[in-house]
Amino acid sequence: MNTSSRPRAAGASLEEPVERLWEAVAAMDEHAATELVLRMLDEGIPAESVLLDVIAVVQGRVGQEWASNRLSVAQEHAATAINDRAVTAVSLHPTARTAANRGRVTVACVDGEWHALPARLLAEVLKLRGWRVDYLGAQVPTPHLISHLHNTRADAVALSSSLATRLPTAHAVITACQAIGVPVIVGGAAFGPEGRYAKLLGADAWAPDARAAADRLISSPLPLPSPDHQQVDDLPHLADQEYTMVTRTGATLVQTVFAALEDSFPVLRDYTDAQRERTAEDLAHIVEFLATALYLDDDELFTWFTTWTAEILQARGVPAHSLLPALDLLSRELKDFPRAVRMLTAAAHTLTAAISTAAGNPV
Repeated sequence: MNTSSRPRAAGASLEEPVERLWEAVAAMDEHAATELVLRMLDEGIPAESVLLDVIAVVQGRVGQEWASNRLSVAQEHAATAINDRAVTAVSLHPTARTAANRGRVTVACVDGEWHALPARLLAEVLKLRGWRVDYLGAQVPTPHLISHLHNTRADAVALSSSLATRLPTAHAVITACQAIGVPVIVGGAAFGPEGRYAKLLGADAWAPDARAAADRLISSPLPLPSPDHQQVDDLPHLADQEYTMVTRTGATLVQTVFAALEDSFPVLRDYTDAQRERTAEDLAHIVEFLATALYLDDDELFTWFTTWTAEILQARGVPAHSLLPALDLLSRELKDFPRAVRMLTAAAHTLTAAISTAAGNPV
């Protein structure tokens, strides 16, 4: 601890340390980043505030800069890794050592979810609040999570996911935890605005961020789940098999649409191999999100993803209207799936209106 530091006044603005941490992260300067957060702790800023009001804010900016194409994927990964090490530095500081005098919570990411920093932040906040925490990290296979719960008798599971495409897996995890009597609180961008998908998937609680999750766990015990809860009870529309069929045939669907896209979008013929590879990846993401929207029966999710993808493509110099032929081809291939066609049509309509508005044309 740096005993020469002067205490920071309570309620002082954190804008300056946020900007300085961002500068360190953007410069990939791990030492500057960790020295900064340790100095903040020495100055008397609570560890929880350093984690959530500084590091988490900077991590949010990392995502925004990537979306705007001002950070490459590699730079985004490096920045995230530095923020993760800054979290470690905070957790090891003497002011962050708190006795575990509450229950036991397991914090984990859904299988297939690599964005672990939000879960890591929650784990550290729960430790600061006096919980015994088992942090399992990213991409936790469901059988291993259940085995861990059997062995540790945790009071609750905090499940994190950032990508909506992980929600079908999250649903299975929630149900499996509840089947052995362990309640589940969920959080992360995947669960939608106001946690709309958390309730749909039968989670016992939802929180918009780590601070709210910690408050919820402290306020009262989570309700004990019903052990006979079944996934099919939550989503009866899955009986039409559209989700299952699109998921099973996804790879073939991408190949078919990609091949036909050369006629519907001739400029594709002049793409480099790297551009063609990214186009195929974009198609795969579209099909994956369509499948997730079918799972949830939520048109808005697919429309949001299509609009977001158009913005990402535009930031990288690809016109938004390039998505429309792909949506049309998918509608033709899935003509026997009424919910899929409905979602594709709605997304194309919204995207067309957005393009017209951006061009200054009346809708």
